[in-house]
Amino acid sequence: MNDRGIDPRLLEVLQHASNLQLFQLNSVIERMLADPKRIVQVRKDLHLGQTVRFMDWRDGQMRLGKIVAMKDTQLTVQEDGTRSAWTLPYTAVEPPAPGAARPAPTAEPPAPPRASRNDFRCGEKVAFEDKHLNTVVGVIVRINQRTATIDPGDGMTWRVGFGLLRHVVDI
Repeated sequence: MNDRGIDPRLLEVLQHASNLQLFQLNSVIERMLADPKRIVQVRKDLHLGQTVRFMDWRDGQMRLGKIVAMKDTQLTVQEDGTRSAWTLPYTAVEPPAPGAARPAPTAEPPAPPRASRNDFRCGEKVAFEDKHLNTVVGVIVRINQRTATIDPGDGMTWRVGFGLLRHVVDI
C-alpha cells in the first residue's frame, strides 16, 4: 500500500502496535467515521454532478470523479477517465474547500412539444412502443380526436395516442 501523505512518525508507532491494539484502533476509527455528524459535515457541501477527489482504498491514491448518486451514508462517484462507478462512504471524499462557490443551478432545457393530431396524416408511416416495450411500426389508417388507428400489416390494428407516436422515415 502506498503510504504517501501519512506522517512517518505515525506509521512508526503503528508498526510497533500489537494486533489487538490495531484492532481496537480500527474499531474506534470505524465508529468515528460512521458518526452522522461527520457524514453531514461532508455531505452538506456536496451535490450531484460535482467533481470531487476521493480515495481509492486499494492503493491509497486520490482519484477524481463526478457525483452521480447520493444516499444516506454512501455516494456513487463516476471516476473520470475510466468511467468506473465507485460506491463510497462520504468520509472517503475530500470535502470541497471552505467557501468554494456552488455552481448556480442551470435551467433545464424545455421539453420538446408533444405530438398532436395536427402532426400526423393518414397513410404516414409511424412507430410506437407497445406495453411490452416492443417497437411496432405501421401505417396510420384513421385519425380520431385523441388517437390514431395504426395498421402494422399483421392483421391487427392499434389505437394509439398521438403523444406516443413518432414518424418513421424510409431511406
